[in-house]
Amino acid sequence: MRPEKLKSAISKLTTVLDASPRRVFGLNALTAFLEEHRKDAKLPTSVPRSQLIDFLTPEGLRVVRLRSSTGQTLTRYAWRDASDFGIALSVFNKLYLCHLSAMVLHDLTDQVPSMMYVNREQSPKSFDANLTQRGIDLAFSRKARESNYYFAFDRRRVTIVSGKSTGRLEVGTVLSAANEPLSVTNLERTLIDIAVRPTYAGGVAQVLEAFRRAHKRLSTNTLVATLKKLDYVYPYHQTIGFYMARAGYTEDQLSLLREFPIQYDFYLAHGMKKTDHDSSWRVYYPSGF
Repeated sequence: MRPEKLKSAISKLTTVLDASPRRVFGLNALTAFLEEHRKDAKLPTSVPRSQLIDFLTPEGLRVVRLRSSTGQTLTRYAWRDASDFGIALSVFNKLYLCHLSAMVLHDLTDQVPSMMYVNREQSPKSFDANLTQRGIDLAFSRKARESNYYFAFDRRRVTIVSGKSTGRLEVGTVLSAANEPLSVTNLERTLIDIAVRPTYAGGVAQVLEAFRRAHKRLSTNTLVATLKKLDYVYPYHQTIGFYMARAGYTEDQLSLLREFPIQYDFYLAHGMKKTDHDSSWRVYYPSGF
């Protein structure tokens, strides 16, 4: 193929890639995309797919190697301004950003974390809802369980959170700076998630700050409806009420949470050494918090 025709064809492919909302591809997806647009770019079939990737590399296609904690390696192809969040979501199908990553996207934190969190929902499971105060005390006296499953790339780490089956409850889409659609928990679901797992949010102080920053945007109706659908065994409405009260929400805003029964003393986080007790929400929290 003549150099000038090849240059024109590659230019047309870059234009198509620039216009596509997708910025991260696996090898099969990328080759399928290029094959789809080969005819429009006037590229003959004599030019192999592997060579097309070589031609696009100087134009902004980069190879990303993701290495997992289990020794697995994935290869992804990121086009130009692909975001790290987009790369994180490409690890598996049907992932969505959650916890600290969702906090960043919803402007609930000033943290610039190297760790990203994606939720990979488990299959539906049934749980024993027979709570006792002794059982709660014992469970929260221990350190919280954290996922050790991650993929690392470019000094970034993507932690895979095995979340409960929710059918992607309250998961929506936000656009990156490159108009790249990113699946992420909505504001209210994010606040619930980080109240449940503060270790994935940077700690309880960061969770409180997130509730403060969400004050004017939070829909208590949506939050309570989402919490009911999540149907947790533990009374997380008490920790959420505690955070909201500490963040300056009004009693009118707290009224829907007050309708939940408060039958047990509960805990803001696992493994706290020294604690104080909030009698209104019956929540133990770190001393001096």
